[in-house]
Amino acid sequence: MMVPDIRWTMGLSLLVLLGIVGSSSGVTIMSIDFGSEWIKVAVVAPGVPMEIVLNKESKRKTPGALSFRNGERTLGEDALTTGIRFPANNYFYLLDLLGKKIDNPIVELYKKRFPYYNIEADPERGTVVFRHIDDTTYTVEELIAQMLAYAKDMAMSHTEQRIKDCVITVPPFFNQAERRAMLTAAELAGLKVLSLMSTNAAVALNYGMFRRKEVNATAQNILFYDMGASSTTATIVSYQTVKTKDRGYTETNPQVTVLGLGYDRTLGGLEFQMRLRDYLANKFNEVKKTSNNVLESPRALAKLMKEAGRLKKVLSANTEHLSQIEGLLDEEDFRLHVNREQFEGLCTELFDRVQAPVDAALISAAMDISAIDQFIIVGGATRIPKVQSILLGVWGRELGKNINADEAAAMGAVYRAADLGQGFKVKKFHVKEAVVFPIEVDFERQVESDDGSTSTKVVKRSLFAFGNNYPQKKVMTFNKHTADFNFYVNYGDLSHLSKEELKYAHAENISRVQVSGVTSAFQKHQQEGSEPKGIKAHFNMDDSGVLTLSMMEAVFEKSVLVEEDKPKEEESTLSKLGSTISKLFSEQEREDGEKEENEDAEGKENKTEEDNAEKKEQEGEAKKENKEDKKDDQKTDKKEKEDDEKKSSTDKKKEGEKELKPKQITVKEELNMTITYHDIPDMTEEQVAASKKKLEDINTAERARHEREAARNNLESYILDAQDKLYQEDYEQASTDDQRTAIRELCSTLDEWIYDEGFDVEASVYKEKLKELSKLFEPIKQRVFEHLNRPEAIQALMDMMNKSSEFVQRARVASSEQQFFTDVEIDTMDKLIVDTQKWLEDKEEQQQAQSLSDDPKLKLNDVGEKLGALDREIKYLVNKAKITKAKKDKEAAEAKAKAEKEAKEGSKKKNNTDNSKSAKNKSGGETKSETEEKDKSEKIVTEEEPKIEQNEESSYVFEEESEENNSEEDRRKKDVDIENEEALPRPSWMTPPNPTWSYLSSALVIILIHMLFTHPAGIR
Repeated sequence: MMVPDIRWTMGLSLLVLLGIVGSSSGVTIMSIDFGSEWIKVAVVAPGVPMEIVLNKESKRKTPGALSFRNGERTLGEDALTTGIRFPANNYFYLLDLLGKKIDNPIVELYKKRFPYYNIEADPERGTVVFRHIDDTTYTVEELIAQMLAYAKDMAMSHTEQRIKDCVITVPPFFNQAERRAMLTAAELAGLKVLSLMSTNAAVALNYGMFRRKEVNATAQNILFYDMGASSTTATIVSYQTVKTKDRGYTETNPQVTVLGLGYDRTLGGLEFQMRLRDYLANKFNEVKKTSNNVLESPRALAKLMKEAGRLKKVLSANTEHLSQIEGLLDEEDFRLHVNREQFEGLCTELFDRVQAPVDAALISAAMDISAIDQFIIVGGATRIPKVQSILLGVWGRELGKNINADEAAAMGAVYRAADLGQGFKVKKFHVKEAVVFPIEVDFERQVESDDGSTSTKVVKRSLFAFGNNYPQKKVMTFNKHTADFNFYVNYGDLSHLSKEELKYAHAENISRVQVSGVTSAFQKHQQEGSEPKGIKAHFNMDDSGVLTLSMMEAVFEKSVLVEEDKPKEEESTLSKLGSTISKLFSEQEREDGEKEENEDAEGKENKTEEDNAEKKEQEGEAKKENKEDKKDDQKTDKKEKEDDEKKSSTDKKKEGEKELKPKQITVKEELNMTITYHDIPDMTEEQVAASKKKLEDINTAERARHEREAARNNLESYILDAQDKLYQEDYEQASTDDQRTAIRELCSTLDEWIYDEGFDVEASVYKEKLKELSKLFEPIKQRVFEHLNRPEAIQALMDMMNKSSEFVQRARVASSEQQFFTDVEIDTMDKLIVDTQKWLEDKEEQQQAQSLSDDPKLKLNDVGEKLGALDREIKYLVNKAKITKAKKDKEAAEAKAKAEKEAKEGSKKKNNTDNSKSAKNKSGGETKSETEEKDKSEKIVTEEEPKIEQNEESSYVFEEESEENNSEEDRRKKDVDIENEEALPRPSWMTPPNPTWSYLSSALVIILIHMLFTHPAGIR
């Protein structure tokens, strides 16, 4: 096998790494708080904290509305605007219809509230379908999918990153069909749902994640009262730290657990708004300004609905307000004073239902109101003063308002998304939600009676009881089934629900499971002598609260013969007892010896010096005793070793003998299962594909419309710009009369064409017209640009030539010691300056000889090339001068260091001479020749030092001026200043390319060349 060249492999790896770095993007996750009236989106991205996404109107929440008009789709605020004029084309409050059949009472209530919709039943699934026009229908899942996709687009626009993973909030009372329908809508929108999360759990998580330090081992019970647009929930949760084991480590983290829940599906801000709408409508009919009934006009009802919503908010802060609507019906205006007392009188029945969810939550949690530590209100409808007054009477203390009523659920859900998604590590905060609708499994069993007859008995087993926390997994075993069978997954005991809620929940059988392959599995394993241990069903209630059956398997036990070594012959009781006693005494002797040694050691530490003689005697006796003990131990060990060898030899003889022993093993065989949903059938693969194609066609048409509008706007803007500039003096000088006339005529023709037959053509047609017009106008525009920027470019080139000439002149007159360049380099630079000067003079003469309306002879690109050539040559010479000067400075420094070293050696010799001189004076004096030689050496040393200083003070010829006593730092600073003076400012038309891309592209080119010319022979 041929091994690739390591250089080629490294080059390929680096190339791949550069590609990954260039194309990598951050991981961004979002949450969608999908409410009945409003949609709130939150995101978390690397380097960006959790935050709410702003829509295109810079608002923090977006209306959950969608409308179609003349083939155009609008969402959010634009959809509401369209809905005022065309109410039947605007779809909102769709969450209430999700996962419900056409005969559900909630659907009937929706029809009553909004009578102008054409609602039908799906022929295959029985769910709600909106008929938009004769041949177009939309299911609730398709409409919600488009809103979810719109939320994703807002998040992507906000973060400028691709997003796919999300957490979506749903009401806590959503049943299995409703939760599955939301997941289907997310699938149609192209979203990967990490988890569905109940709004109450999201609010509780948002409250707790900023109060981690307050959570401890003592449970804190908090009641969250959430009154939203269409429903009301009261949730009791408990905050407490729990210990969990993850990857072998035990951690203590806070956990929020749902203890109790009470809710009202139809009590919300929408119901208050409907009461106001009907009140205003009746008052308008009483005035009898027109013979038509306002309740029969969809457009008038839409206007009344909008005014009722505004009036509800105003009366929450004011005691009275003037309601007015212009052109309500038949061009008749409407005005009416409404006060808060009238509003509360209209909603007396609704206010009576405010306390019921609190009572239901306390009952389900088996708690009293006194056990609640805090009572916190959430949701927009809780701002109604009467609602707060009722809750204050229930609680008896001040209500908690220390949480954002609108954004708490979105922020809690995005924290959960960051915890579940990849790319983020957040502090753990466990969430345990509660089952609202208990689930049980029903199956039939054949029972024999006393008379020998058989009958069928329906057996019910509870799977998830009311209040059980999830996520959770459970395994159910069917012990009596030996053939293929069926069982049903149904809702359990719902006695805790009211009669109205039982109608709304529509709690039917969830699914039917057909288990096949049981008969063949039993026949197969019974022939092998296996014993059946039942059929196991693995259920999972996941984070989304959706029940799934992950696997069915048949379990058997059978006995198999396994080869095992024969056990060793058992010793007799007496021999076992003797060996035990001998081991006991030998171990006791060793322990006593160790104790004696320890006591001797302690004694040695505590003895004083006066007892040394006695200590030595004791040590000698101890050594003798230890020697005797060691001899005895050696004899005992030797004997035991011989016995062991005898036994081992005997065992080796018997080692080859083995015997077969029976062993029980567990055998599992997976069974086939078919799940049929009875509550709401899931969309088939064909239906999902058809819905995706329908939504993709809408998206394609919308993208084409946006492209068409952008192209039309570009053409209109270009026409207006051209018409305006042709009257400016610069453009008149740069063009002829014929050119301006042709452009104006074409602009006038295109302007009329756009607002006539060209208003709704394809984007390619607009682009072609723009190309035709720009072909005439762009040359004039370019000439104006050249004329306006030419003086600046010429001045920059002349400054560069002057600086370059000054540089060459200083280089020529430099001393021999500071001559860094060769004659060829200086002559080349001088020739380049002369040629550039001559070229500039010729081009200026040619430019002055022609008219401004002609194409310029002296172009900015040519000036830029000349500037670049001069700049390259100057930089080369400057860099060479710096390198050469640095090299000479280094040599001078080394020479100075050498001189200093020699001076030190000379002074050392002088000291030695002085010492010898003093010694000679003592012995008879110093000779005259030695004294003269010493003076001469001192003179040489003192004359060398100033020479070195003089060389160091000499000025550098390429500096502007010299200063005395310049330090190395000052010289470096001056070199930088010279560079800055020589580097001329670049005009806008000489902007260099992005350096990052230059380096990256250069690296890629080098790597590719390296790989092409150095790859091993075996790789082609």
